[in-house]
Amino acid sequence: MEQIDEVLDPRLIKLNLNASSKRDAITQLSETLKDADYINDVPSFVKDIYLREKEGITGIGDGIAIPHGKSDYVTKVGVAIGVFNKPIEWETLDDEGVTVVILFAVSNDTESARNQLKLLSLFAARLGHEDVIEKLKKATSSAELIAAFTEKEGLGQ
Repeated sequence: MEQIDEVLDPRLIKLNLNASSKRDAITQLSETLKDADYINDVPSFVKDIYLREKEGITGIGDGIAIPHGKSDYVTKVGVAIGVFNKPIEWETLDDEGVTVVILFAVSNDTESARNQLKLLSLFAARLGHEDVIEKLKKATSSAELIAAFTEKEGLGQ
């Protein structure tokens, strides 16, 4: 897993979502992962995500959250991305709500753990650029959202 575009599946990108809570947002994206055969048990996967949530804040600021965790219920490494219409209450570094949730699905084995670290670093590198964040928030299609992460312009590469 070398490039970010290798894990961006248009089936896992949802725009114009509504969520009443953090749990609702994570559950919606988990259902998206299940529908595309990336996980096989939504309630158990959500429970595993919440185990990781207890360890520290996953709201990184600028309206972005990156919940993640390792789970035995993951059948294929993937990333579900949801763009929500209204900010969701979430524990964040800037104490603001979240409108973009990037949910990582990684299995519990050693290779997956390495992949998770690589995935997180790839996404974090992109999310360090204000123009990428703006494009994510303004995306009107999964293609635009994928382009926000994969375009190299303005990233100093």
